[in-house]
Amino acid sequence: MNIALIAHDAKKELMTQFCIAYCGILSKHSLCATGTTGKMVSEATGLQITRFLCGYQGGEEQIASRIACNEIDVLLMFRDPLTAKPNEPDPASLLRLCDVHNVPVATNIATAEALVHALERGDLDWRDIVNPKF
Repeated sequence: MNIALIAHDAKKELMTQFCIAYCGILSKHSLCATGTTGKMVSEATGLQITRFLCGYQGGEEQIASRIACNEIDVLLMFRDPLTAKPNEPDPASLLRLCDVHNVPVATNIATAEALVHALERGDLDWRDIVNPKF
């Protein structure tokens, strides 16, 4: 599966720790991320991550375009709803796009853990349910 990683500045360390904890599961999938998040996670875990631009430079939009083209299966977006910074894009349009394209999304660590465990069990292979292979 193709998994996208995005983390607001205040959540980048949490995303890094999350990816360290679940490195074994994540390593079985294709990962992409916004620039700084991808760099931090890759350096800490050794995971292969396709890095886009930093979020404020258009990285979230690059991931959004991948979602719109059905190239992303899961989005892990650790956002900071309490201390949003002016350089951090509003995630509402990205979340709306995930809803339109049926992309499971986690905006916090609790939901991310649920999704990663579902990935490990194979529960998120919903495309086979929607488009069965006969």
